[in-house]
Amino acid sequence: MTIFAQARSMAEQTPDRRNRAADFFRAVSIILVVFGHWFLIAPYVDQGELRFAELLGVLPWTHLATWVFQVMPVFFIVGGFANASSWASARRDPERRRAWQAVRLRRLLVPTVPLVALWCIAAAIARFAEVPPELIRDGSRAALIPVWFLAVYIMVTVVVPVSTEIWRRYGLVSVAALAAAAVCVDLIAFIGGESWLRWANYGFIWLAMHQLGYWWHGGGSGRHGPVVLLFIGLVSLALLVGPLGYPLSMVSVPGAEISNSKPPTVAMLAIGCVQGGLMLLVEKPVSRWLRSVRAWFLVILVSRMIMTVYLWHITALIALVGLSLLVGGPGLDAAPGGTTWWLWRPVWIAALIAALLPFLLVFGSLEAGSRRAHTRPPGPVRATLGAVMTCAGLTFLALNGAGADNLLGVNAIPALLALIGVGLSTVGGAERTKSR
Repeated sequence: MTIFAQARSMAEQTPDRRNRAADFFRAVSIILVVFGHWFLIAPYVDQGELRFAELLGVLPWTHLATWVFQVMPVFFIVGGFANASSWASARRDPERRRAWQAVRLRRLLVPTVPLVALWCIAAAIARFAEVPPELIRDGSRAALIPVWFLAVYIMVTVVVPVSTEIWRRYGLVSVAALAAAAVCVDLIAFIGGESWLRWANYGFIWLAMHQLGYWWHGGGSGRHGPVVLLFIGLVSLALLVGPLGYPLSMVSVPGAEISNSKPPTVAMLAIGCVQGGLMLLVEKPVSRWLRSVRAWFLVILVSRMIMTVYLWHITALIALVGLSLLVGGPGLDAAPGGTTWWLWRPVWIAALIAALLPFLLVFGSLEAGSRRAHTRPPGPVRATLGAVMTCAGLTFLALNGAGADNLLGVNAIPALLALIGVGLSTVGGAERTKSR
């Protein structure tokens, strides 16, 4: 059965109780991230030399556009909703409860294996071909950008059994506590000069967004909750980017002293409240629209390969740049931000979509297969240990790239750490267990 037939069959058999809007928002958030990267990363040839400009450093007005394209808060809110639903179902069955983390991690981790392996192989080949190490390092670092947020989301998923219990006991107080901790981190970092502490906000801010997903799942948002959340977000943003001087952009800007995203600041928390409020305000009309089998079929189709799209979209960009250079550089001969450059954008985006299709064909089946467990999944201890190893390796590769100035030309230790961690988290015994 083809992926189209599978999606059609699933669309026709989906029960009415499923929150289809959550799947729609997750798919849209990832698609916006992909198109955001494709617009903001601007390759061009200058005096015979390939350069990669970032549009945020060229056109200041694009800083405001990041309020639309930086939708990782939506991904974490929807993730909280989905994880709450899945965990509530699994905890009633002892075997599913034991295997829950491994089953969820399998869907996140298995698709990363070919991405890491391909770039390590490319780095090794480039080393023996005497390609400058910095070139493959920069290229692989760009291609592995997607695993940065994935690593954070993996760790947030691992602690779901704990975070749901905290939510059950304290509700929105847990969100307020995490937000207060993020504010304290920013105060100490920016006023006290302890900038190293900002890395803690990867935990505080993204966990807060994930907890808002629990709020949504529990039905606590009600009629007025989304409006209140939107109001809090807008007021906070106005204060932060206004009198308090936080950057307007929600994505790192080249040369800027402060980034709202790496590590995240409370401005990211504020934009998350805005996006979450808007999302919940349109949830009901979106759900009604998705009662159409055709609309729901499209959401399922995208959702079944969304990780592949997310993980490979920058690799597709790099592949397209290489192909363009081989045939004389069409699309690369205009400086970013100019009239000619903008006229080329529709053609360039269409070419990027075409460049991504082979990756979907080759690796999309691996993503679909990661949803089916053929062995008894590992327990929570092994799954957590493997997740920590994987995230450590992926984070290093995202920061430093797969290439290295050594005999192999590869950052082999973090790559092996990531790959071994995937196996530890997802590969169990021969007995098959029930999964959701």
